[in-house]
Amino acid sequence: MKAEEIKILLEENFQEKAFEVVENATPQGIVVPAESLVEVMGFLHANNQLYFDMLSCITGLDNGLEAGTMEVIYSLYSIPNDLHLMIKVMLDREKPVVGSLVELWKTADWQEREVYDMYGIHFNNHPDLRRILMPADWEGFPLRKDYEEQTYYRGMKVKY
Repeated sequence: MKAEEIKILLEENFQEKAFEVVENATPQGIVVPAESLVEVMGFLHANNQLYFDMLSCITGLDNGLEAGTMEVIYSLYSIPNDLHLMIKVMLDREKPVVGSLVELWKTADWQEREVYDMYGIHFNNHPDLRRILMPADWEGFPLRKDYEEQTYYRGMKVKY
């Protein structure tokens, strides 16, 4: 099944939502409104034609201060249907918030924590959203484009 066909299926089931196919993407991708993410992902997981039973990866992306947006990109796979799909949501960079998918895929737990830790993107309803890679008292989010590394951390010089 191609992304355009999945988009049509989504539009039939979420009539008041706008979806967009991501051109020239591998795997094929669809942009989903952030406020509909959890509901749409639940549909993609439960629908027998699709049955995306595996959340392979969650990636964050900072588009920079000029764009004022951040993205969360989800890589889905359907084992029985051998389908790959990328789902992307666009977020306001000043307040990057999206719903958690831990209730659908347990693997989202640590993956969302990694995105939070590196980009500062908040996942509503996450059961334990805290740093996973950086120390709990680290300042800032290292993969943001405007990140400035601390000079010292606990008395140790950070840059060498």
